[in-house]
Amino acid sequence: MKDLFGKALLDYQNGNYNEDITTSTNISDEDTLPLPYLFREFKDMPKLEQKALKLCKGSVLDVGCGSGSHSLYLQEKGFKVKAIDISKGANEVAKQRGVLNTQTIALLDETETFDTILLLMNGTGIFQETTQVSKYLTHLKTLLNSGGQILIDSSDIKYMFEDEDGGYWMDMNAGYYGELDYFLSYKGEKETPMKWLYLDFESLKLACETIGLQCELVLEGEHFDYLARIKA
Repeated sequence: MKDLFGKALLDYQNGNYNEDITTSTNISDEDTLPLPYLFREFKDMPKLEQKALKLCKGSVLDVGCGSGSHSLYLQEKGFKVKAIDISKGANEVAKQRGVLNTQTIALLDETETFDTILLLMNGTGIFQETTQVSKYLTHLKTLLNSGGQILIDSSDIKYMFEDEDGGYWMDMNAGYYGELDYFLSYKGEKETPMKWLYLDFESLKLACETIGLQCELVLEGEHFDYLARIKA
């Protein structure tokens, strides 16, 4: 990967902001991801994120920390936080902004244990495909202290396939409808395409139960999104 996401965050952090990130998927047109949004404060966060942060307890692992906005809020509240991201640039920005413990590492390579694990901004995206959900959840389970919790959000994007009559035009011979190819570009450069998974709550709950985890719906957002809490 070229780490265009990290490059964009570094540009914004260092005062070189003159363009936003452009994203698209195999089922949606190009959209703009405004860089200022990735540096938002608590008051500007969606209700699902605010709720997740308020539910945090003990030591926290912030997975896919980005610029560190969630970690910074928790640090200010006195939490011990470890922030991880596969983007080296993102971690550098988080460090510059004051996140005390940040590391460039993939979730599956994490070995420490925590009381709370945060996966926000479509946390199930990191699973990539439905065939990998159990692998990721099984690993997350090993990172939980006794009584620990995983707070994760996602969206049921079935609505994107609805026609005018209220029916759905999904190809039932294809894979799960929430498995997307995700494209990102920044300042004329294109990132290597990646797999990104939007997982509906019932599918997440079933995957959790299959490996002995409990999954509860905490909050539903305004646009088919939800926050879930997973416990051992």
